[in-house]
Amino acid sequence: MPVLPSCLLEPLWDQFAALLPEHVDSHPLGCHNPRIADRIVFEHVIAALVHGSGYERVASSQCSDRTIRRRVKHWAQLGIAEQLHALALQAYDRIIGLDLGELSVDGCITKAPCGGEAAGRSPVDRGKQGLKRSVATEARGIPLGIVSAGANRHDSPLLVPTLQATKEQVGPLPEQVNVNLDRGYDSDKTRTALQELGFTGEIARKGVPAPIQAGRRWVVERSHAWMNGFGKLRRCTEKRSKVVDFYLYLSATIVTLRMLIRRATPLYRWDGHPTTRRLK
Repeated sequence: MPVLPSCLLEPLWDQFAALLPEHVDSHPLGCHNPRIADRIVFEHVIAALVHGSGYERVASSQCSDRTIRRRVKHWAQLGIAEQLHALALQAYDRIIGLDLGELSVDGCITKAPCGGEAAGRSPVDRGKQGLKRSVATEARGIPLGIVSAGANRHDSPLLVPTLQATKEQVGPLPEQVNVNLDRGYDSDKTRTALQELGFTGEIARKGVPAPIQAGRRWVVERSHAWMNGFGKLRRCTEKRSKVVDFYLYLSATIVTLRMLIRRATPLYRWDGHPTTRRLK
């Protein structure tokens, strides 16, 4: 049973492979074992992302866990996932259109039992190691910019880095941008930061019941739920921050591609388009 349907996996791999640099065999004698194909390693990486299992569990006779670990580290250093996500956003914007006038930003805390560079003491899990990801989405919930930090970091200081990451992924933003935030960002420092960036903000006030001031930020909560569907993000065992960001942006790419296919299916027809309304 494939971890992703072919309508998601094939276009994802085609663009991923186009970003990979050409491999140069540097062995002086050329007598080592043949190099495992990138496609095989990629399928194992997707399995690790979806199921959240360790590399030892997703390894097979075709690809060992050490090969997966080395290749993921190499791909993370090259920034392949960030480039892939930027291309997915360009495709979505060209076919459907990104609504960048309304942005929503929020953080989400998940488990990081092995600690690492991007982990910290979780205030919601008895001080155990945890990971926080701050995500900015457009008006329909497409993830744009992502920042990883320790679970003990507050959401407010991560707002500006998240918006800067958004600019890096999508390019220049419109002149008028409204940022929707929850009550955790309710401070003069946040309002000053938004004003310096030239943005307006709709921030929930502290002490006011949430249903009364729900606003438009619910889309980022839904995006966090989509990303938490990947086991590697719910319980991240990676220690290097580069590898953590690799999996975060890879999952955001899959979410973007899934939304692109869902919204494009009623409008367009192409070879190999999905025959089911639900893409898992």
